[in-house]
Amino acid sequence: MRRRLLPSLTALRTFEAVARLMSFTEAAAELNVTQSAASRQVRALEQFLGLALFTRGKRQLELTEEGLTYSATVRDALDGIEMATLQMMANERGGGVLTINALPTFAMRWLIPRLASFAAAHPLITVNLVSGDGPLILWSQNEDVALRYGNGDWPEQDVYRLGLTEEMVVVCSPDLRTGPTPLDTPEGLRGHVLLQHSTRPGAWPQWLASTGLADIAPSGPIFEHFFMVIQAAVAGLGAALLPRFLIEEELRSGALVVPFATTTIYDGGYYLICPRGRSDLPKVRAFREWLLAASLA
Repeated sequence: MRRRLLPSLTALRTFEAVARLMSFTEAAAELNVTQSAASRQVRALEQFLGLALFTRGKRQLELTEEGLTYSATVRDALDGIEMATLQMMANERGGGVLTINALPTFAMRWLIPRLASFAAAHPLITVNLVSGDGPLILWSQNEDVALRYGNGDWPEQDVYRLGLTEEMVVVCSPDLRTGPTPLDTPEGLRGHVLLQHSTRPGAWPQWLASTGLADIAPSGPIFEHFFMVIQAAVAGLGAALLPRFLIEEELRSGALVVPFATTTIYDGGYYLICPRGRSDLPKVRAFREWLLAASLA
């Protein structure tokens, strides 16, 4: 029987972390060990291999040519082991815990009202939902998928565009529409505050340019989330430019009105994003298939 020639898994994990972070201190913190313990593991691996994996300067750490090649191979191997482990852990007769990192307003206004149908179809999958709209530094936090708006450019991730069209409409409160400065044409925006969204700084300029009003410079208050912009518009603080599908409730109730018919459909879209290679985990695949179908309904 052939005996495998393999170094310590602990040494491999430590080497991969140091090579990825280029820091013994950061790798030790990630692995919850001391810096000296991480250094010993890497030295033991170098002794096992009979070659140096790093060149160690006073203030700089660099991979040797052999270390660079070996780190890529080790990372792929550990990724494969992790994937197989996750698949086994998630394959609880189609169950498991699915953690979703989603845009706050998208989660509140679109996703949560539809999650009951996912729960009914997959009762053994528990959904945990956290909000986020920043860079995708997710996977170290045990989050399985993310929902973001953009152009699909997330390198090293598996990306799926949802079937939602973001039709942007100008809305305001009924009182603002019929107030001292009536708002019934795009030109009327000159006399009103334009509420802005911090992550969409080009939204108003693009809409105004498409309407022939490029000379108007939006100068209203800026809000971090769409739900804040929605509430500000309902409160009569100004006119807002919002995705129609996020304000269906306010339009039905009359809390917000569309003062004129001019709309714009932007090129960006909403995307489901997950770490490359994890898309076929049973719980992720189930959510992906359900989400894509729900976004087309």
